[in-house]
Amino acid sequence: MEREPRASEAGPAAAALFAWGANSYGQLGLGHKEDVLLPQQLNDFCKPGCVRRITGGGGHSAVVTDGGSLFVCGLNKDGQLGLGHTEDVLYFTPCRSLLGCPIQQVACGWDFTIILTGNGQLLSCGSNSFGQLGVPHGPRRCVVPQAIEPLREKVVSIAAGLRHALAATASGIVFQWGTGLASSGRRLCPGETLPLFLTAKEPSRVTGLEDSKATCVVAGSDHSASLTDAGELYVWGSNKHGQLASQAAFLPVPQKIEAHCFQHEKVTAVWSGWTHLVAQTETGKVFTWGRADYGQLGRKLESHENWKLDKQGLSLPCPRPQKSTPSPLHCLMGATEVSCGSEHNLAVIGPHLFIAGRQPQPPHRAPCLQSSPPVSTSHPIPSAATDPGLEGTLGQPASTYLRQFGHNPKTSPEWGLLFLGLERAWHVRGWHRSQRLGPKARAVSAVVVRSPCGLRGWPLPGPLSAASPSCTGPGLQGHWPFPRCH
Repeated sequence: MEREPRASEAGPAAAALFAWGANSYGQLGLGHKEDVLLPQQLNDFCKPGCVRRITGGGGHSAVVTDGGSLFVCGLNKDGQLGLGHTEDVLYFTPCRSLLGCPIQQVACGWDFTIILTGNGQLLSCGSNSFGQLGVPHGPRRCVVPQAIEPLREKVVSIAAGLRHALAATASGIVFQWGTGLASSGRRLCPGETLPLFLTAKEPSRVTGLEDSKATCVVAGSDHSASLTDAGELYVWGSNKHGQLASQAAFLPVPQKIEAHCFQHEKVTAVWSGWTHLVAQTETGKVFTWGRADYGQLGRKLESHENWKLDKQGLSLPCPRPQKSTPSPLHCLMGATEVSCGSEHNLAVIGPHLFIAGRQPQPPHRAPCLQSSPPVSTSHPIPSAATDPGLEGTLGQPASTYLRQFGHNPKTSPEWGLLFLGLERAWHVRGWHRSQRLGPKARAVSAVVVRSPCGLRGWPLPGPLSAASPSCTGPGLQGHWPFPRCH
């Protein structure tokens, strides 16, 4: 569910790696399986300037270095780490079978991994129970990355969902494999004939996109999306929660979201959560739509978006297919980067760090750190004091700030990885897999932060204080205004 960074975002690799949250399988790479409530730096792994990209699956993590090396850790029951065995790994470990083969991008599904090399070749490892490895006659799992032979075109973008995967080629063709969406289609549209690409266990061309050129693909739990060079967004798969902006319960073939939904502007970037989507247009506007029961849309619901509210104001799903349309979040105007977890989102915008807790609410500012001199600040965040993973303040330079909105379940601590380094903000993402929740566990996002300010002398503050509503420090005296989204 990860979007390829924009070409304009090329820059130095991140210089420091921090990890926190749920760690049942050692996916944080800290050498143990205990949950971590506050960000901890991985000093032994991350050397200055080495980390380029990171992603996570249902209990495993993958890091691509500046030199194109792949490091992995965490759950390895199905060989999703590609290390040649099925033992869990508690430290980030190089994938030695790929040494000498520069890696461009990695997409982690629930229990499998898709790897894109520098020359556009596609590899896969992990579970193949639903054909998600793109190797139809292969074993039920593969512990070493193997080439997806049927896909011989150069690939420029990849994505992985729960049990399906996508790839866009340099010529703009979209391929899909894995039977995850077919399962949803049969359940939501019984008796309907499904197209081949929904049932294929090897890369199959997605029909309905012949007149467009895809530049990026993203995947949710049971849906897919493709962004074209013309700024058009196509979606297909499950619409159970309105994530496809359609009246249908399931879209077997791609359907374009009409331009008026984005105020007749071209879409330049798209991100996908578990059951919601976020898009940005050419003028910097950010739109959200889809499931909203945990505030993951970061806004009040429109009158036509048919979610019921309980007595506490939490939205409850209606029994019929949801109707949701893209609506702008004005407070995220001009965001330079966005990242989606399963039920929450983060956005990099300006000079401060913003974060929100569990309750459905618009994005809020979070405690921030000034890089020179180091300053620790805090303010009340609903539910944050008791929600694992939100109990500590996150540090980052004053050149960017982060907004987060949506769900952070108290009973299932989520996990994240944060980079701090040089010049630019990139996004990363991870999924959370809990032994308590099984396949219903949720995803979580994090961001890569780059700044011209170094990390030397940066402290990581203690737990959030619920007593002080103000942020103090040089240039930040007094109360901050909390912009609201409408």
